[in-house]
Amino acid sequence: MMQFIIDTLLRSGDLMLVTLGLSTVYALVRFPNMAQTEYATIGAFLGLLLAGLGLPLWLCVLVSALLTGGIAVLLHRYAFARLLRSSPVIAMIGSMAVAMIIRSAIQAVAGTRSQRFDLPIDVPHQFMGAMITTTQIVILAVTALVIVAFLLLLFKTGLGRSMRAVAAQPELARACGISSERVVDIIGFLGGAFAAIGGTLLAIGSQVHFNLGQDLLLPVFAAAIVGGLGSPIGAILGVLLLAFVETLVTNLNFGVLTGDAFLYVPLAYGPAAGFCLLVITLVFRPRGLFHSESKRV
Repeated sequence: MMQFIIDTLLRSGDLMLVTLGLSTVYALVRFPNMAQTEYATIGAFLGLLLAGLGLPLWLCVLVSALLTGGIAVLLHRYAFARLLRSSPVIAMIGSMAVAMIIRSAIQAVAGTRSQRFDLPIDVPHQFMGAMITTTQIVILAVTALVIVAFLLLLFKTGLGRSMRAVAAQPELARACGISSERVVDIIGFLGGAFAAIGGTLLAIGSQVHFNLGQDLLLPVFAAAIVGGLGSPIGAILGVLLLAFVETLVTNLNFGVLTGDAFLYVPLAYGPAAGFCLLVITLVFRPRGLFHSESKRV
């Protein structure tokens, strides 16, 4: 049971920060940014580049997050915001084009081979019958720390109140003197930074390649939609639920149904269970399981 819980949390950690950034940005700009997952790839490769220059690992994560957040702000200001003047659909199509450009640029510079941080071999620890490495513990701790810090910012600060106001009633927020452009820039920066941290943590835990953003695109959007696109709380719960379903399906012994002693679903088919959850959610609750939160970032 403990190994099941740890596996679920580790799968959640792979998607959590990227999904949180996507859903939070959507709450303000109201279009699905298909390039959001590519920010994870940018952050991961920037982290690898900085590590190659000899910077400490923690500084690599921090600097790559800051740089990627700045890139996200610039892309929104000079590309997506202009496309949004036409329509959200045009902006979404434009973001797909930007995602392909980013992917191709990374492929041209970094090549097609997978890369990883040069870290020592991590011996797993046993915890209540489960196995987990120190690196995995650090990854989960960093992910949890970022989430807690963001929720405190969102619900306990004046800036957070401005974010929620712009998301819920943008016209009224402007009438009250809140600069929606500034708020959108801040959220865009945080969304890019969260994705970069998530991508760098993926590279630390395993490896990264130029197609990372494309591989993350469907599960990240599935988790965001299940939780309620535009809701940070929904994004967190959606990721946890999606990871739970994927891990459950790959850990169940279906041999009792076929008469075999052991019959397990291969890990590669785990995401299919998550997409089944997505379809069921769209049929019965199209706005997501936690859509009521979507009205207030």
